[in-house]
Amino acid sequence: MATPALFTPLRVRNVELRNRIVIAPMCQYSAEDGCMTDWHLIHLGQLALSGAALLTIEATGVTPDGRITYADVGLYDDATEKAMGRTLESIRKWSDMPIAVQLAHAGRKASTEKPWMGGRQIAPDAPNGWQTVSASAIPFDPAYTPPTALDKEGLTRIRDAFAASAVRAARLGLDAVQIHAAHGYLLHQFLSPLSNQRTDEYGGSLENRVRFPLEVFEAVREAFPDKAVTMRVSATDWVDGGLSVEETVQFARMLEKRGCDAIHVSSGGLHIEQKIPVGPSYQVPLARAVKAAVKMPVVAVGLITDPEQAEAIISTGDADLIALARTVLYDPRWPWHAAAELGAQVQAAPQYLRCQPSRLKGLFAN
Repeated sequence: MATPALFTPLRVRNVELRNRIVIAPMCQYSAEDGCMTDWHLIHLGQLALSGAALLTIEATGVTPDGRITYADVGLYDDATEKAMGRTLESIRKWSDMPIAVQLAHAGRKASTEKPWMGGRQIAPDAPNGWQTVSASAIPFDPAYTPPTALDKEGLTRIRDAFAASAVRAARLGLDAVQIHAAHGYLLHQFLSPLSNQRTDEYGGSLENRVRFPLEVFEAVREAFPDKAVTMRVSATDWVDGGLSVEETVQFARMLEKRGCDAIHVSSGGLHIEQKIPVGPSYQVPLARAVKAAVKMPVVAVGLITDPEQAEAIISTGDADLIALARTVLYDPRWPWHAAAELGAQVQAAPQYLRCQPSRLKGLFAN
């Protein structure tokens, strides 16, 4: 039997992927002063044994005020780098899965409470709160404190912070960096005309709105040489007058020309009035539209829960990779179960080899 498309290898710049399943970044809101804790070792450690091809560390703030919440992971000083290094050292003793980090700045969606404690914005003068920044002084929610519109000095500071975090990522030996320009966070706030109403060279036309995200990409690309740098985008805001799929396609082409190694296509998160037609594979058409326009690998995500569904996405060419988030939280062995269902092989730690079901004698590649 031919190997299912979902379990064929793929090379993305320096990263050798055993299959087409990647684990998307998933915020855990369990850091202390930006530093990873034992929770991250438990969480990431189990996912590093899942049989997926790549593990991506959650949205990691490039500055303290770029974190979504006070409990987010950061990579902006020696303490946060050391904490991440301890976690990575432990995981690498037991797993050779490539590991990436998603570098992020939350912009106007920062300074919030943990989701399970309500998730509302924390006022700048309250404990665990701070003044947010954005492309324009437009709050995410009318009830929130408006962000400060970034001036040129602020733009430079944040661009350089992304680059500095990428240097730290390289020092930690991470295999890839993903830049977060999706889900309504800072770089997405520049891309969308709903949140970017600037009148300088960073606002107005698409050419201007992509300027800062591209400057950040170029700075990270230079700071993380010879390794994969990718971008995560929201292809549409799902709001009239917002960022369109056509504009995202143009942005993807610009990224590719600048050396982007892959693009992860998500959607939404920018506006409280978004109307998202949620359903199985609801974002796959967005990935398909981007894939038709670029040669770099495209990652599809969004309610991909069934192995046959994932196989169809890859085998029909809608995307090159599928990303799992909530699905793999619910079932950390999803790649094993997908391989079993599709008749493929998957990598397993030697400590687990004896759990291979008797009816699936060729499941584990070891």
